[in-house]
Amino acid sequence: MQNLAEIQHQKKLILESTKVQEEERKRIAISVHDDIGNRLNILSLWLNNLDIEDESTSNVIAGQISELIDSTRNISHSLYPVNLEKLGLILYIEELITNLSARINISLFVSSKYIQKDLFTEVQIYRIIQEFTTNVIKHSSADKIDIDIKDFNDFTGIVIFDNGQGFDYEKVKKGMGIKNIESRLQSMDAQFKWKSITNKGSRLIFKIQKKQ
Repeated sequence: MQNLAEIQHQKKLILESTKVQEEERKRIAISVHDDIGNRLNILSLWLNNLDIEDESTSNVIAGQISELIDSTRNISHSLYPVNLEKLGLILYIEELITNLSARINISLFVSSKYIQKDLFTEVQIYRIIQEFTTNVIKHSSADKIDIDIKDFNDFTGIVIFDNGQGFDYEKVKKGMGIKNIESRLQSMDAQFKWKSITNKGSRLIFKIQKKQ
């Protein structure tokens, strides 16, 4: 068995690796969000002030720019939740739910005792929820996801579950979706477990200890 020092060293390496990756993702996401996104918005305003005789051509160009703006925003959000620090975790999750509402029904329950966490922890929680919902939409045939967030005296408990076809953990645990989620959980030193029953959905339960 690994001794305690080795385990702590591995946890530290995972945390440092996750932080480095998040910083790089944040840098790229801000560049996409602020630079490319702003340039497209300026281009859209400029186009609206042009006198283009062929209205159909103008509409096609405007439509293409609008799609590019949406695509840029989606790429930025998938890389890093740029505005999470300003909006807070709960509002950002609600925004994610709104964006996915046309594809799946998602319900969010947050206890009235929820206390805002440090930015790193909230980013990890958001990215876990984002990864889970993406996997469900792509692979599970579910039509409903529930997210339950509760604060207790010593820890925050989070449960995410769907009503899809479930999965065999041993077969999919090496896939990037599960690996990414578990890497983020380990970076927070969270306790977690998966529950999945064929044709009855999957469930992720995890606890994050509050920092003293």
